[in-house]
Amino acid sequence: MFLLQELEDACPSPLTPYLGAYVHAGFPSPAKDYEDKKLDLNEYLVKNPISTFFIKIDGNSFLWAGLHSGDLLVVDRSLDAKNNNIVLAYLNGRFTVKRVAFIKSKVFVSSGEKSSEILEGEDFLIWGVVIGCVHKFLI
Repeated sequence: MFLLQELEDACPSPLTPYLGAYVHAGFPSPAKDYEDKKLDLNEYLVKNPISTFFIKIDGNSFLWAGLHSGDLLVVDRSLDAKNNNIVLAYLNGRFTVKRVAFIKSKVFVSSGEKSSEILEGEDFLIWGVVIGCVHKFLI
Protein backbone atom coordinates (compact mmCIF):
# COMPACT_ATOMS: atom_id res chain seq x y z
CA MET A 1 0.00 0.00 0.00
CA PHE A 2 1.10 3.57 -0.55
CA LEU A 3 1.04 6.53 1.78
CA LEU A 4 -0.35 9.97 0.97
CA GLN A 5 3.13 11.47 1.49
CA GLU A 6 4.50 9.14 -1.21
CA LEU A 7 1.82 10.47 -3.59
CA GLU A 8 2.72 14.06 -2.77
CA ASP A 9 6.44 13.31 -3.28
CA ALA A 10 5.67 11.86 -6.74
CA CYS A 11 4.15 15.14 -8.02
CA PRO A 12 6.32 16.91 -10.59
CA SER A 13 7.94 20.27 -9.85
CA PRO A 14 5.48 23.00 -10.74
CA LEU A 15 7.24 25.17 -13.33
CA THR A 16 8.92 23.90 -16.49
CA PRO A 17 9.74 25.98 -19.61
CA TYR A 18 6.95 25.89 -22.19
CA LEU A 19 7.19 27.11 -25.78
CA GLY A 20 3.46 27.74 -26.02
CA ALA A 21 3.08 26.43 -29.57
CA TYR A 22 2.12 23.20 -31.24
CA VAL A 23 4.78 21.29 -33.13
CA HIS A 24 3.91 19.47 -36.34
CA ALA A 25 4.61 15.76 -36.44
CA GLY A 26 6.21 14.40 -39.59
CA PHE A 27 8.41 17.14 -41.01
CA PRO A 28 9.94 20.31 -39.56
CA SER A 29 7.98 23.50 -39.28
CA PRO A 30 8.98 27.02 -38.21
CA ALA A 31 9.32 27.26 -34.43
CA LYS A 32 9.69 30.06 -31.98
CA ASP A 33 13.19 30.67 -30.67
CA TYR A 34 12.03 31.84 -27.27
CA GLU A 35 10.03 30.61 -24.33
CA ASP A 36 6.55 32.11 -24.04
CA LYS A 37 5.91 31.21 -20.43
CA LYS A 38 6.48 28.56 -17.81
CA LEU A 39 4.38 25.42 -17.97
CA ASP A 40 2.85 24.36 -14.69
CA LEU A 41 2.06 20.66 -15.13
CA ASN A 42 -0.32 20.81 -12.20
CA GLU A 43 -2.27 23.59 -13.92
CA TYR A 44 -2.24 21.68 -17.23
CA LEU A 45 -3.20 18.26 -15.85
CA VAL A 46 -5.16 19.00 -12.68
CA LYS A 47 -8.62 20.55 -12.74
CA ASN A 48 -9.56 19.71 -9.13
CA PRO A 49 -6.40 20.13 -7.01
CA ILE A 50 -7.97 19.07 -3.72
CA SER A 51 -9.14 15.73 -5.10
CA THR A 52 -6.36 14.94 -7.60
CA PHE A 53 -3.15 13.02 -7.04
CA PHE A 54 -0.40 11.25 -8.99
CA ILE A 55 0.46 7.56 -8.65
CA LYS A 56 2.89 5.34 -10.55
CA ILE A 57 1.56 2.36 -12.46
CA ASP A 58 3.34 -0.97 -12.12
CA GLY A 59 2.91 -3.55 -14.88
CA ASN A 60 2.18 -3.52 -18.60
CA SER A 61 -1.43 -4.70 -18.85
CA PHE A 62 -2.52 -1.25 -20.05
CA LEU A 63 -0.08 -0.87 -22.95
CA TRP A 64 -3.13 -0.90 -25.25
CA ALA A 65 -4.14 2.41 -23.61
CA GLY A 66 -0.65 3.91 -23.79
CA LEU A 67 0.07 3.35 -20.08
CA HIS A 68 3.50 1.86 -19.38
CA SER A 69 5.00 0.53 -16.17
CA GLY A 70 6.51 3.48 -14.30
CA ASP A 71 4.20 6.11 -15.82
CA LEU A 72 2.59 8.64 -13.49
CA LEU A 73 -1.18 8.43 -13.59
CA VAL A 74 -3.22 11.53 -12.80
CA VAL A 75 -6.23 10.42 -10.74
CA ASP A 76 -9.21 12.63 -9.86
CA ARG A 77 -11.35 11.40 -6.96
CA SER A 78 -14.08 14.01 -7.53
CA LEU A 79 -15.25 12.51 -10.82
CA ASP A 80 -17.87 9.80 -11.19
CA ALA A 81 -16.61 6.94 -13.34
CA LYS A 82 -18.37 6.54 -16.66
CA ASN A 83 -18.57 3.50 -18.92
CA ASN A 84 -15.11 2.50 -20.25
CA ASN A 85 -13.18 4.93 -18.01
CA ILE A 86 -9.85 3.79 -16.66
CA VAL A 87 -9.98 3.99 -12.89
CA LEU A 88 -7.91 3.43 -9.78
CA ALA A 89 -9.92 0.85 -7.87
CA TYR A 90 -9.66 -0.81 -4.50
CA LEU A 91 -10.40 -4.47 -5.16
CA ASN A 92 -10.22 -7.18 -2.51
CA GLY A 93 -7.71 -5.35 -0.34
CA ARG A 94 -5.44 -3.96 -3.07
CA PHE A 95 -5.27 -0.87 -5.25
CA THR A 96 -5.34 -1.68 -8.95
CA VAL A 97 -5.87 0.04 -12.29
CA LYS A 98 -8.89 -1.21 -14.24
CA ARG A 99 -11.16 -0.23 -17.09
CA VAL A 100 -14.70 -0.19 -15.79
CA ALA A 101 -17.96 -0.96 -17.60
CA PHE A 102 -21.49 -0.60 -16.28
CA ILE A 103 -24.01 -2.94 -17.90
CA LYS A 104 -27.55 -3.30 -16.55
CA SER A 105 -26.70 -2.39 -12.94
CA LYS A 106 -23.68 -4.73 -13.01
CA VAL A 107 -20.06 -3.59 -12.82
CA PHE A 108 -17.37 -5.22 -14.94
CA VAL A 109 -13.64 -4.54 -14.73
CA SER A 110 -10.81 -5.39 -17.08
CA SER A 111 -7.19 -4.63 -17.76
CA GLY A 112 -7.19 -5.91 -21.31
CA GLU A 113 -9.48 -8.05 -23.43
CA LYS A 114 -10.81 -10.24 -20.62
CA SER A 115 -13.32 -8.68 -18.24
CA SER A 116 -14.83 -9.95 -15.03
CA GLU A 117 -17.96 -9.02 -13.14
CA ILE A 118 -17.69 -7.56 -9.67
CA LEU A 119 -19.74 -9.97 -7.61
CA GLU A 120 -21.90 -9.03 -4.66
CA GLY A 121 -19.82 -9.19 -1.51
CA GLU A 122 -16.52 -8.42 -3.22
CA ASP A 123 -14.56 -5.60 -1.64
CA PHE A 124 -14.68 -3.07 -4.51
CA LEU A 125 -14.49 0.70 -4.59
CA ILE A 126 -13.67 3.09 -7.41
CA TRP A 127 -11.05 5.30 -5.76
CA GLY A 128 -10.74 7.76 -8.65
CA VAL A 129 -10.86 8.27 -12.42
CA VAL A 130 -7.59 8.33 -14.37
CA ILE A 131 -7.63 11.64 -16.26
CA GLY A 132 -4.09 11.73 -17.56
CA CYS A 133 -0.66 10.19 -17.69
CA VAL A 134 2.93 11.44 -17.60
CA HIS A 135 5.11 9.16 -19.70
CA LYS A 136 8.90 9.38 -20.03
CA PHE A 137 10.54 8.16 -23.22
CA LEU A 138 14.06 8.22 -21.79
CA ILE A 139 14.98 7.55 -18.20
